[in-house]
Amino acid sequence: MRFSSATSSDGVCEQLFTLGEIPGVLWTPEGSSGARPLILVGHGGGQHKKARGIVARARRFVTECGFGVVAVDVPGHGDRPKDEEYDRIATENQARVAAGEELAPMIAGFQALVARQTVPEWQAVLDEVQQLEHVGAGPVGYWGVSLGCGLGVPFVAAEPRVRAAVLGLGGALASADAAARITVPVEFLLQWDDERVPRAQGLALFDAFASAEKTLHANPGKHGELPAFELDSTLRFFARHLG
Repeated sequence: MRFSSATSSDGVCEQLFTLGEIPGVLWTPEGSSGARPLILVGHGGGQHKKARGIVARARRFVTECGFGVVAVDVPGHGDRPKDEEYDRIATENQARVAAGEELAPMIAGFQALVARQTVPEWQAVLDEVQQLEHVGAGPVGYWGVSLGCGLGVPFVAAEPRVRAAVLGLGGALASADAAARITVPVEFLLQWDDERVPRAQGLALFDAFASAEKTLHANPGKHGELPAFELDSTLRFFARHLG
């Protein structure tokens, strides 16, 4: 892991890094030391590690809870190099949608393909970040919706360090088998009028989680209209389960 820059503002330290070819960013309380909970945040499709919503969530996790937060660019996004295979699949999917095919199965197939790469990458990032003195080997949480859900469900299922997860805007086509292996507390966000993920698919994914504690937060609106107030609930959820 190589750090390329470090800046601080309003009590939050932001460090840009690369791990091999993986670009990432770490946020921690300014001047902090010692172990603390860490939240891995997965960004949405077409976004990147420092998308506005990601930064806003990270700063609140840091300032209000004292957590560390880490995010990385997934393949084909942000500062990652172009991936010819992923670009080809995306172009083919666009043509299939234009021809009238259903969108949800294509999204599911693409996310399953990318997850095979991102799950071990994210585990490697956790390994390195938790060796830092100002992060340490504390409890881990995961937050991700849309693409961040499609990649996050198999990650949470595979990573025993994750103790709680906020997921949403995803469907069962890509993630039901992995969801059945998740037993940690889950808060699941669903948009009732989602035009990208059919409501039935979102409800089926929620049903598939094996967690004894899981909560469904359903709000009216389309895929990109997740209410801002859900972040308040997310903060309470992670504070309760990560301490």
